Amino acid sequence: MRMGLHPPSLIPHPSSFIPHTPPMKIPRYPGYIFDLDGTIYLGDQLLPTAADVLAQLRAEGRRVAFLSNNPTRTREQYVAKLRGLGLQAELGEVVNSSYVMVQWLRTHAPGAPLFVCGEAPLIGELTAAGFPMSERPGEIAFVVASFDRTFTYHKLQVAFDAIRAGAQLVATNPDRFCPVPGGGEPDAAAIIAAIEACTNTRCLVNVGKPAPIMAQTVGAMLQLPPEECLMVGDRLMTDIAMGAAAGMATLLVLTGDSTRAEVADAPYQPTYVAERLAALVE
Repeated sequence: MRMGLHPPSLIPHPSSFIPHTPPMKIPRYPGYIFDLDGTIYLGDQLLPTAADVLAQLRAEGRRVAFLSNNPTRTREQYVAKLRGLGLQAELGEVVNSSYVMVQWLRTHAPGAPLFVCGEAPLIGELTAAGFPMSERPGEIAFVVASFDRTFTYHKLQVAFDAIRAGAQLVATNPDRFCPVPGGGEPDAAAIIAAIEACTNTRCLVNVGKPAPIMAQTVGAMLQLPPEECLMVGDRLMTDIAMGAAAGMATLLVLTGDSTRAEVADAPYQPTYVAERLAALVE
């Protein structure tokens, strides 16, 4: 048994807790999976208590991973950002939706020609993984829809033509918006909806949270079973839904998207709800 870590029998089952009860001490878990935007930072600002919490968990020997649906940075860029905010981070601790998209395509369609409605980091990762880019509708196998602040009518036209010629639509993440200081930015859901609307088709697969492939990828990275992990995030429909469906305990932090009032009607109930990350070590 790993020293200092709870064996699975000592980890409370998620259904043992009701998030509307008064604050309770959250037990320690062998592994922690942290969402980034709205959980660890907001924009370029580290959220309060995040640095202290992560340092404490690492000092206790807990395993830590970072998970993001945002494909506008590579894993290397996420590591650089986290380090720039004063946090310890290694490449082998970071999973994002572009990385998972690469893994999915390598498994299901290695070397397939793609058209990407996405930004340069995603295109660069797919190109580096051996996927050629094309704007010729008849040769495109997959249209990849993503968070794209460079989206244009031209891109929509190419996607439209490719899908009508037989290409399939896949996506990096289902988020409606990306939280930023003072509000948010339209995210991949808007791009997906535009392509689906004009082609009368549906997205074949969306690899971002809450997709099981995201949970499986980060679990393999931590080398821990789901019941030994706590998923920590600010979104009920992605972070909490993924963790709960995978059999993980979950913590909703009220520092980003979802609010306490939304918890009661959520299809997946968080194990814990907290105002900030400090609740993990208090």
